[in-house]
Amino acid sequence: MKNHILHIIFLLSVNLVLSQQKQYPFQNPNLDVEKRIDNLLSVMTLDEKIVALSTNPSIPRLGVVGTGHVEGLHGLALGGPGGWGGKGKEPLPTTTFPQAYGLGETWDVDLIQKVAHVEGYETRYAFQKYHRGGLVVRAPNADIARDPRWGRTEESYGEDAFFNGTLTVAFVKGLQGDNPKYWQTASLMKHFLANSNEDGRTYTSSDFDERLWREYYALPFYMGVVDGGSRAYMAAYNKVNGVPAMVHPMLKNITQKEWGQNGIICTDGGAFRLLLSDHKYYSDKFIAAAATIKAGINQFLDEYSEAVYGAISHSYLKEKDIDAVLKGDYRVMIQLGMLDTPDGNPYANIGKGKDTIDPWKSDAHKKLALEATQKSIVLLKNDLKLLPLQKDKLKTIAVIGPRADEVLLDWYSGTPPYVVTPLQAIKNKVGSNVTVLYAKNNTDGKAAEIAKKSDVVIVLVGNHPVCNAGWADCPVPSEGKEAVDRQSLTLEQEDLIKIAFQANPKTVVGLISSFPYAINWTQEHVPAIVHLTQNSQELGNGLADVLFGDYNPAGRLTQTWVKDITDLPDFLDYNIRNGRTYMYFKGKPLYAFGHGLSYTTFKYNSIETNSEIIAKNGEVKVTVSVTNTGSRDGDEVIQLYVKQLQSKVERPEKELKAFQRVFFKAGETKNVSLILKAKDLEYWNTAKQQFELENNTIEIQIGSASDTILLTKKITVK
Repeated sequence: MKNHILHIIFLLSVNLVLSQQKQYPFQNPNLDVEKRIDNLLSVMTLDEKIVALSTNPSIPRLGVVGTGHVEGLHGLALGGPGGWGGKGKEPLPTTTFPQAYGLGETWDVDLIQKVAHVEGYETRYAFQKYHRGGLVVRAPNADIARDPRWGRTEESYGEDAFFNGTLTVAFVKGLQGDNPKYWQTASLMKHFLANSNEDGRTYTSSDFDERLWREYYALPFYMGVVDGGSRAYMAAYNKVNGVPAMVHPMLKNITQKEWGQNGIICTDGGAFRLLLSDHKYYSDKFIAAAATIKAGINQFLDEYSEAVYGAISHSYLKEKDIDAVLKGDYRVMIQLGMLDTPDGNPYANIGKGKDTIDPWKSDAHKKLALEATQKSIVLLKNDLKLLPLQKDKLKTIAVIGPRADEVLLDWYSGTPPYVVTPLQAIKNKVGSNVTVLYAKNNTDGKAAEIAKKSDVVIVLVGNHPVCNAGWADCPVPSEGKEAVDRQSLTLEQEDLIKIAFQANPKTVVGLISSFPYAINWTQEHVPAIVHLTQNSQELGNGLADVLFGDYNPAGRLTQTWVKDITDLPDFLDYNIRNGRTYMYFKGKPLYAFGHGLSYTTFKYNSIETNSEIIAKNGEVKVTVSVTNTGSRDGDEVIQLYVKQLQSKVERPEKELKAFQRVFFKAGETKNVSLILKAKDLEYWNTAKQQFELENNTIEIQIGSASDTILLTKKITVK
C-alpha cells in the first residue's frame, strides 16, 4: 500500500509539473521521434542523463515517466522463488505457463505468440492497475541449448538455431502486439551472445569461428530483431572470442549498424563490476565505464554512477557519448507510449475503467495455460499401447514419486493463481470408481507394496528446478539451474522406477524435467514414458488428459537426448561441429531431435514443390500429403530438413528449415504447405563478409523427426 501511495504521489507531482511548465517539443506525439528525443536530451542535465542509464529512464523534473524491467520467460513474474516484483511485497498472481523448454516442445508457433500476448497483456494490466512491475519484459531467452548439461537449458527453446529463432520471433510479436504505433510491452531478449555455460560464466570465453557466429549462435537474435521487431536485449556475462560480451564491438557493428537494433542494450545483473573483478579486462572502473557506454550499453543492472562520473572527469567519456546511447532508451519509451497521453494508444486503458477483472482469473487465460501444457507433452515411448489408460477398466492405480503431488516453480517463475498437481488431477479424472494409492518414495517399502496391488503404476520423477537449495547450489549432481551446470545426466530416481517396474510391469513413467536425462534403463524396460517440463499451473490436468486419452500428445523434443555423458564433447567447446546437436552428432541418441509419438498413426504420401529451382531472395512451396491412418484425432508435426549435396563449404548433415503442427481427424488426408526460403539456405562467406546463396543441389527431407525421414526430393539452388 505504501508503494502504491508513493507511485500516485509521483504521478500527481508529474502532472503538476506538466501543468505548470511550457510544452516542450518532446511532448508532441506528432513530431518525428528522433526530433523528440533530441529535444528531450537538450533539456536534460548531465545528472539526469546519468540517472537515466539505469533500467528506468524517468525524469521527474520534466514529467517523463519511464518504465523498468520485469521477468517473463513463461508468464509475468511478480513473485515466485526469485521474489520478483520487489522485496517485501506480496506476490501478484499471474498466469503461469510451462517452462520455455516445454513451450518449445509444443512446436506450435501460433500458440507461442498467444502465450506471449497473454503475458504482455497481464504485464500492462499489473503495471497500470496495480502499479507493479514494468513494461520492458526480459524475454524470450534466445540462447541456444547446445549442451544438455547447461544449467539454464530450461530457459531455452532447444538446440536448433532456426527453430529457436522462429519461436523467438513469435514470442517477441506476442509481447509487443500488432499496433502500428505502440507496443503492448517491449521484448528484451537475453543473453547476447553464446551464453550456455553457468560454471565460470563470469570469466570464461565462448570461442568459435565467424560462420558459427553468423549461422548459429547469433541467428535467433538476428531473427528476433529483423523479423520479430525486438529493440532490446541483454548482453551476456561471458566473453566472446576473448572479449567480454558487454563491451564487444558486435553490439554496435553488427546488431546496430547491420540489423537496425536501435533500442535498449543492457548489462546482465552485476556484469559491470565483473569487467574488473572476474574478467580483469580493465585497469580501473572509470575506463571500464567509458568502454561500456561507447560499446553501446545504455542500461546498467548494477551500480555504475560513480564510475561514469569518474570517466567524465578523467575525460574518458563525453556527455555526447551518453546522449548517443540514451536515444535507444527513449525510442523504446516512446514506442511504449510512455511520453504520450493515452489517446490513440490501445494499450493505455488496460487495467483501467471497466477493465477491472484480473485477467489471470479469466477462463480464457486458464484455458490457454492448459492448452500449452497439453501441447508440450512428448510421448517418448508407448509399447504394448499401454497408453492411453482406460479408466473404466481400472480398479486401482498406484501413483508414485517425488514429483507426483507438487508443481515446482523455477527461478524466473511468477506466482500462479492456483496449481493442479498430477496426483490431484489423476484423482479428479478417475473419480470415486477407481482407487488411487500414493507413495512419495519407497523408504518404508510402500511404493513397492502399492505397485503390486494396482492395475497400473504411474511413476512421476524429475529434477527440482531450484535444486531445493540456496543460490549457486545443487546438491544432486544431475540437477542444474542458473549459476550451476549439471555434473551428470543420470536420473537418480531411476532406482525408484526399477522398484515400481519390478513390482508391476504395467508402469508408466512421467519425467517432469527441465532438461534431458539419460534414462537408458527406463527406455529399455518400461513400456510407456512421457516428458513434460515444470512450472505450469495446469501441469496435473495437462498430464492427466494425456495419460487417459482426453488429449492425444504431439509434443516433440527440441534437443538430442544422448545415452551417456561421454557422448558429449568438452562442455566449454563451443564449436558444435565437434559432435554437438543433431546436425553433427555421430552416435545413436537415446531420443533424436524432433522425436515424439502419438496415439494415432500417420502416413506420409507424397511431396511436391511448385518449382524445381530456388533462386536468391526466392522461395519454394513444398506440399506434403499426410493421412491420419489411425482411429484417433491428433496432431502431427511435419518437419522439413535440408541436406546440401554439392556444397563447396562445410555444411551440417541436415538442417531444419520449416515445420508445422497440424491437426488431423481420424482418417483425414491433408495437403500441408511448408515454405522453404532461399535466405535460409545461405552460408556466411567470411572472405566476402556477407551471406551467400551457393549454386548447389539440395535434398529436401520430410519426416516426423530428424532421424525419421519419410519423403525426399532434390531441387536446384542457383
